[in-house]
Amino acid sequence: MAAKPANDDRIDPTWPQGVDGEHPVTELTGSVQGNMSPFGDVEFPQASVPYEHPVTEINR
Repeated sequence: MAAKPANDDRIDPTWPQGVDGEHPVTELTGSVQGNMSPFGDVEFPQASVPYEHPVTEINR
């Protein structure tokens, strides 16, 4: 018996699509054990971080 077709209202539209419909890399298909880094191959700690925290100015 084949799996039931997926309902369009149950599919996450933000799920990334790979090349030719392949799935994105998960810890099941990754080369190392554990979670994959969302930062790619960046090593931490870094000497400086290119981030500037936004400041909210309250209008009174």
